[in-house]
Amino acid sequence: MSKNKKVIFIDRDGVINKDPGGWTEHNYVTRWEDFHFLPGAMEGIRRLNDSGYEIIIISNQAGVSKGIYTERKLKSVTEKMLTAIKKSGGRIRNIYYCTHQDSDACDCRKPKTGLFRRAEEEMGIKTAGSYFIGDGRVDVEAGKRAGLKTILVLSGKTALEEVKKWDVKPDHIFKDLACAVDFILKRGDEI
Repeated sequence: MSKNKKVIFIDRDGVINKDPGGWTEHNYVTRWEDFHFLPGAMEGIRRLNDSGYEIIIISNQAGVSKGIYTERKLKSVTEKMLTAIKKSGGRIRNIYYCTHQDSDACDCRKPKTGLFRRAEEEMGIKTAGSYFIGDGRVDVEAGKRAGLKTILVLSGKTALEEVKKWDVKPDHIFKDLACAVDFILKRGDEI
């Protein structure tokens, strides 16, 4: 992949699928039955792909290190998600998960930027200037630290009122991934 390739980084829970907080047994997607695509998410991914963007998912999944679900279960959910996205005409170029907890002091748990750096190294891409679409404060902070433009979507765990209290603000705020995609595609090659 060329360093000049157009790349969009996307968080998973609350952006692509319904955030599991408050309604699943452990507040994590531990099985495929708990994974529900948000309206317009698959179409948004396809539209970005059709416009030449590569999609990379960057997601914290601490439930693994907490023993709530296994890496194998995470992989199973991921494979089913990728299959469904592919059937809808979209594709995810790569996925980077941090399965650690804050107490593990890793360099990859958002808001740290280790997963972005790993993507740069492994995929030969440049993150600076690209977008990171997430649904929470740690997504915005991670994106800013990694030199990305940040988009907060309100389809996950964050209410608009909360953003006013944040030290680090997103560059843009939209209702959901579909609206964020509309914005990105209207801007075209400005990234």
